[in-house]
Amino acid sequence: EAVRSCLTPVTQVSGKTVVTIEGLSKNGDHPVQKAWAAANVPQCGYCQSGQIMQAAAMLRKTPKPTEQQIDEAMQGNICRCGTYQRIREAIKNAAGVKA
Repeated sequence: EAVRSCLTPVTQVSGKTVVTIEGLSKNGDHPVQKAWAAANVPQCGYCQSGQIMQAAAMLRKTPKPTEQQIDEAMQGNICRCGTYQRIREAIKNAAGVKA
């Protein structure tokens, strides 16, 4: 489950496994990371790690998400560059869903 580190006290993760963007893949070759690059999602990079981690968590639970499931899962993860269409495209590509 993806959680926002900026809102999570350290005491809540004591004794639990924590995976950050660096732990998703050693070489940046996780399907979501590759799809992100292929869809030219990154602009400023500020929100990217949170967006990618949220997308990866969603795809673990829902391997072939619908548009609505993508919107619900990504809700609240704000991208000031406005790359939401590319984010949705990258998630579909990572899931192997026709964009």
